[in-house]
Amino acid sequence: MKEEKKDLRIVKTKNALYLALVDLMKDKTFEEIKVSEICNKALINRSTFYAHFEDKYEFLVDFLDTFKDSLTSYLDTNKNILNTKEYYMELIKLVLTHIEDKKNIYSAIMVNNRNGVMMDIIIDVVNKDIRKRVLDLGSTKSSVPADIIIKFYLGAIINVGIDWITENKYTKEEVIGYLDKLLPDNLDAI
Repeated sequence: MKEEKKDLRIVKTKNALYLALVDLMKDKTFEEIKVSEICNKALINRSTFYAHFEDKYEFLVDFLDTFKDSLTSYLDTNKNILNTKEYYMELIKLVLTHIEDKKNIYSAIMVNNRNGVMMDIIIDVVNKDIRKRVLDLGSTKSSVPADIIIKFYLGAIINVGIDWITENKYTKEEVIGYLDKLLPDNLDAI
């Protein structure tokens, strides 16, 4: 894709296309959706779509990159570094809040389309955040290797988040409360 100047028209066009895609993915898999359907739903001409994207796959990559940037920015707000437990609790709250705020996107892509790309994005973003905490912020004094710590917490956060969105058994506050009970207070001493 050619380099584009970020102006309001492009932002509005892409947002309309993103919303149309998410809406269509509630009922169809991505493979079943045609560019013309996305454009009709977004009230955008096909020529405008093709001015920005070569095909629907390039469009999907752009959409997922934008979503990944959104999740990364969200997790970057976690400045809670008093202790490791507080960091993980805040990280869990942020992930669940992001899922809650963008539930239509998570549902359309993860639940309805069973798209592994979305899982890869979430895992990648959360993994980088945990890795930054464990390696960059001095949590390496542990007797447990950093890669084991990262995988352990990454698995817990991802699985609880997926279960929460698909099962809808507990409120976000209940899940956070249960995880608070499960995480030991002395994580830094592990």
